[in-house]
Amino acid sequence: MKAIVVGAQGQLGRELIRQIPTDVLCIGLGRAELDITDPVAVSAMMDLYRPDLVLNAAAYTAVDRAESEAACAFAINAAGVRNLAEAATERGVHLLHVSTDFVFDGETSRAYSPEDERNPLSVYGRSKAAGEDALGADGTVVRTSWVYGAGSTNFVTTMLRLMAERGEVRVVADQIGAPTWVDGLAEVIWRLGQQRLSGVWHHSDAGVASWYDFAMAIAEEGVAAGLLVSMPSVEPVTSAEFAMAARRPKFSVLDSRVTRQTLDMPAVHWRTNLRRMLFA
Repeated sequence: MKAIVVGAQGQLGRELIRQIPTDVLCIGLGRAELDITDPVAVSAMMDLYRPDLVLNAAAYTAVDRAESEAACAFAINAAGVRNLAEAATERGVHLLHVSTDFVFDGETSRAYSPEDERNPLSVYGRSKAAGEDALGADGTVVRTSWVYGAGSTNFVTTMLRLMAERGEVRVVADQIGAPTWVDGLAEVIWRLGQQRLSGVWHHSDAGVASWYDFAMAIAEEGVAAGLLVSMPSVEPVTSAEFAMAARRPKFSVLDSRVTRQTLDMPAVHWRTNLRRMLFA
């Protein structure tokens, strides 16, 4: 099988490249090599490499900035996906696209299934929902949440830096979701892509947490791993106290049971994966 990873310089893209299966011939394309908002460039890429599978990890992810940069967010997250989907469909290429829990409004108290109605609250969420719609029925959507990994700027690495520098952080405690280690997400994506399993799939690590819970775990595990010299102060605050431009869902846990059952992958609690990352 020949595959292309689009967005190969991002956090997820780099992990997808690191985990290329032994029976896959794969090339990674960053933004400098491919601008997915350019349909001519996308078609030329497909004709040049003639892949069987394209994994789209390219995205506009600046949630708050998207409120004032809606055109840019939609160009990448919606029009860019449409360009990939149209070029892939014309050539019989399978396209897998990565989406987000932010397509939901968080007005529920149970984990969201892939079939649940979407109602995004932010420009970012709406742009990602539009990207899902642009994919087409034959493609694969993988929704995930709160992704982090080593060597990238994300919630875990940012918290560790701030805790070390300041000794204290203030973290929102009234938004509930599930952290997801990028290593496990990449494995799920490769398995779904290689099997060309179309439709919408969910993947996050097991368990639930608020951002405050996540930060507390980062602090405790960071001290245990020797990454922090002492336990920092972690203060819980409300979303109203921590003003942000974009509205976030209050509850955005994803139901990943069907994905795990289909791929025969055991559920791993988010704290276990956090510990694995920090102690690696």
